[in-house]
Amino acid sequence: MPFKLPAAKINWTNSIFLSGIALASLTVVPYHIWSQGIDLFQIVLFFCFFIATGLSITLGYHRLFAHKAFKAKWPVRLATLLFGAATFENCVLAWTSDHRRHHKHVDHEEDPYDISKGFWYAHIGWILFKKAPEPPWDNVLDLKKDKLVMFQSNYYLPIALIVSFGLPAAIGWLWAGASGALTAFLVSGVLRILAVQQMTFFINSLCHTLGNRPYSSNCSARDSWFMAFFTFGEGYHNYHHEFQHDYRNGVKWWQWDPTKWTIWTLEKLGMASDLRRVSDEKIIAAQLNEARRRVKNALANTALNLSDKREEMMRAAEVRLDELAERWGELKDHYSSRAEELRSSAAELTEEKIEAAREAFDEIRREVRATLSLLDEIPAAA
Repeated sequence: MPFKLPAAKINWTNSIFLSGIALASLTVVPYHIWSQGIDLFQIVLFFCFFIATGLSITLGYHRLFAHKAFKAKWPVRLATLLFGAATFENCVLAWTSDHRRHHKHVDHEEDPYDISKGFWYAHIGWILFKKAPEPPWDNVLDLKKDKLVMFQSNYYLPIALIVSFGLPAAIGWLWAGASGALTAFLVSGVLRILAVQQMTFFINSLCHTLGNRPYSSNCSARDSWFMAFFTFGEGYHNYHHEFQHDYRNGVKWWQWDPTKWTIWTLEKLGMASDLRRVSDEKIIAAQLNEARRRVKNALANTALNLSDKREEMMRAAEVRLDELAERWGELKDHYSSRAEELRSSAAELTEEKIEAAREAFDEIRREVRATLSLLDEIPAAA
């Protein structure tokens, strides 16, 4: 649907700042680099600030504060609050409030960046216009008990200016004097803000537009390995919306999720704890249910004009998925009852029995993957 708002509702502060950052990044920064050049130190500095501020959003703002997917010691919380502010994506209270409402009302009117209002609106339009009325921060009462969060909220703007512009300029000055400070200000400050912000904005727009939905088609969120590569692992968005409190977005070992790896590393270093994970059983059950729904919908939709071969393939997949779902349920019931028995006699919990249980679940996983591979030619959820 077309998105139109009167000029009176434009958020001029956000609009001017974001437009200025974009304009400077596309004109002033390239001209400065072309005329003055740029050395390896400045390039490395840009990536250091890009990673520090980008991870502060994905690891800090998103998975730590918004979803409480893990706990972190105060140095980690403080670092993500400081460098998170340097993205100019608002204080963590406002960011989290918006994000929690997004998950609660995804694809509906109350969703702050509702994709049904159009790609541009979900990407950036929602930031450029005032909300009427402004929604209350009544869904972040838990964060208001955190003194570091309140410190950032109270001093958000000076923190953002100092860390985003002052710190890189100071480092650039130490490296090469005034010219180094200006280059760092433009490259690690201005250009880096644009890059990190667009990374976040694309999660709200592209990851609700492009990709697949292997876990649930109940909302528009999609998994995209391509977007995951540019967003520190946030591109596996369908998984995230189905299991939002998991500290992982890329749940498979081979999926690109630097945020997950960083959280795991912090745990090993004693700086993070209580990492929340969804069980393999729930993940496989979600995949099975979604795959069965896709097959049944495809078979019921006569408008697809399926060839005999494709229809035969889908009916075979339907039967196989039903069989796997039944076996999966029986397997869960069996090992749930065995777990109760083993609790009463810990001595029975031998390595052989543990390995037998693991092999049974692995067998189901392999069969699920094999069956899901048959669905490549089946029309995905719209």
